[in-house]
Amino acid sequence: MNKMNDKFLLRVEGLTVSFDGFKAVNDLSFYVEPNECRVIIGPNGAGKTTVLDLICGRTKATDGSVKFKGQELLEMREDQIVHAGVGRKFQTPSVYEDLTVFENLELSYPKGHGVFGALTFKRDEAVKSRIKEIAATIFLDGMLEEKAAYLSHGQKQWLEIGMLLIQDPELLMLDEPVAGMSVAERKKTAELLNRIIKDRSVIVIEHDMGFVEDIATRVTVLHQGKTLSEGSMERVQNDPKVIEVYLGH
Repeated sequence: MNKMNDKFLLRVEGLTVSFDGFKAVNDLSFYVEPNECRVIIGPNGAGKTTVLDLICGRTKATDGSVKFKGQELLEMREDQIVHAGVGRKFQTPSVYEDLTVFENLELSYPKGHGVFGALTFKRDEAVKSRIKEIAATIFLDGMLEEKAAYLSHGQKQWLEIGMLLIQDPELLMLDEPVAGMSVAERKKTAELLNRIIKDRSVIVIEHDMGFVEDIATRVTVLHQGKTLSEGSMERVQNDPKVIEVYLGH
C-alpha cells in the first residue's frame, strides 16, 4: 500500500462497518488525490452508499481510519466534517422547492459558524457575485428567479450540486448524480464534473457506465464491501474478476 506521504487528500484505510455481524464494508482501503474524480461502482448491496455514509459521519465505523488532509474524520461529527471541507449529495435532490434558485444558493452560502454568523449575514455584492458565478457553473444562470419547483429533475440535481459548491468543499461526494436524467442532461453533468475537478476532488457512486467513462480519473469496483478491482475504466472493464461478478460465470 502507499506509504505515508501527503500526495493524498483522502486516505481510507481498513474501513469496516458491521451491522449485526454482517460486514457491509469490510477492511476497505483506497486513496484519493487532489483534482481526482474517483468513481465507485459495483453490484447492488456492494456497500457503495455505506462508504459515503462512513466518510461523512452519517454511519459510525466499526474499525479503520478515514483521514482527510491528515484529520481523522471518524472522530468527528457530521457538521465538523462539513466544516473541514467535505460535501455530500444524496440520491434524491433536497432543494427548497418553494424558493428560487437564487434563494436556494444564498441559503447554502457559508455565513460563518453559529448564530452570530447567521444573524450578521448580509446579501452584499460579494455574495451576489458568488451566487451568479455558481449559477453559471451549474447551467442555471438564466434561471435565478425561477422557483426550484419548476426545474426539471436534472436541473434540481445541478442546483443541489451548486448548493454544495458554494460552500467550497475540497472533497465532494455524489450518490448517483445522473439517475433519472435525460441523455442531454447526463452529458452536461459530465461536463460539469470535469470542470469541478479542476479545483477539488470528487467521489461519485454511479451505475451508468457511459457516464463513468466520461468522468472517471480512477474507478474502484466494490464487491461484498471489499475492493474487487481498481484503476482506469479500461483496466477495470477488462478485469476477469469484474466480468465474472457483473456477468455471472
